[in-house]
Amino acid sequence: MINKETGTRELAYVVKINAIEPIEGSDNCEAAVVGGWKIMTRKGTFKPGDYAVYFEIDSKVPEKPEFEFLAKKHYKVKTQKYTFGGKGNFISQGLLMSFNDWENKGGIPAWLAELNIRANSGVDIAGTFLTEALEVKYSVVEDNKRKSNVDKYKRMAQRYWKLFKHNKFIQWLYNRTWGKKLLFFFLGNKQDKKASFWPDWVQKTDEERCQNLPQLFPGDETRWYVTEKIDGSSTTFTMKRLNKKKTKFYVCSRNVCFDKPEKEEKLFYDSNIYTEMAARYNIESVLKDILEKNTDLIFVTIQGETYGAGVQKRDYGMKDIDFMAFNLIFGYKDGKIQRFNPSEMTSKLSYYNIPCVPILDENFKLPNTIDEMVVYADGDSKIDGEYREGVVLRTSDGVNSFKAVSNEYLLKKGE
Repeated sequence: MINKETGTRELAYVVKINAIEPIEGSDNCEAAVVGGWKIMTRKGTFKPGDYAVYFEIDSKVPEKPEFEFLAKKHYKVKTQKYTFGGKGNFISQGLLMSFNDWENKGGIPAWLAELNIRANSGVDIAGTFLTEALEVKYSVVEDNKRKSNVDKYKRMAQRYWKLFKHNKFIQWLYNRTWGKKLLFFFLGNKQDKKASFWPDWVQKTDEERCQNLPQLFPGDETRWYVTEKIDGSSTTFTMKRLNKKKTKFYVCSRNVCFDKPEKEEKLFYDSNIYTEMAARYNIESVLKDILEKNTDLIFVTIQGETYGAGVQKRDYGMKDIDFMAFNLIFGYKDGKIQRFNPSEMTSKLSYYNIPCVPILDENFKLPNTIDEMVVYADGDSKIDGEYREGVVLRTSDGVNSFKAVSNEYLLKKGE
């Protein structure tokens, strides 16, 4: 679920059970329905209206007693397929835990005590984020590095992540206020002290999953553009007009921005794949040309995926890497923001020979159920003909969008 205040994805939060459904062939298990998610639970554990803690797929819980049952799965929460008595398959996505799971493990933690007080006062606690309180992280190590919060101490720790991960003394210091200050005295730099290393006019690229948007289904008469979701690393290029003559160019990964793109910092790959794509497609010149031709603009942004060999598990059979744009955004001097739909974006960027994500449909009507939307996400990639990661849907005005990730992709990828 996307935290609208921070723009980042939350991995653990309080939910209210919408319904309980039987699982064909199973006498001991049933499905708890939370929004568009269906999670296998032991029969009788929950009933509709109960509060619970939901952990999204892709998450990893800490190695603590309450999560010991996940030890064989390396404490990771994944999409799982189950078959009961040969009577069809059930796909369970995520993990549900009752508040009793903590109360029975040696007492009530502070976060749960606070939730109980609020609930007993009549407050609806559904939607309370618990990712930080429960120390939940992404199951993929690289994602945790990219998605670190951005205060100056965490930026410092991110730059020296090997040291902070493996040195117990450094960790001990970092967990103390005076220790952080001491570490920053020796390891910090001016770049860390910046209020933000992310351009404040650029929105990050996390899309909400369709399972968290049950209000959209059944679909109304709104028509949507559908594009293929590419399994790569989010890449942002943006240029802002500083005055009549000067502009500033930035190249960004999902959460790290290079205000000096020529700096060949390796980040999390063997080379800086983001600056490599900027150079390959001459992005700085492209953005400058757009600003020069549109004098009413204050900034222009291109966002997309860098994908291929060594970027993700899904390498599309490539020996090299490449880039595909999925967003073209104009920011005007009067404060207006224009996000082009996929067809408009493709038309404009084709002039500069910048590739864009494949358009699968320009007049798509949402199905009646989320389950149908997820099935639609399955299919073959336009890149190599193998299974695709999923689809992204966007309205014709470019404003609203969400993603549907293929269960086939999740099961094959093991996430």
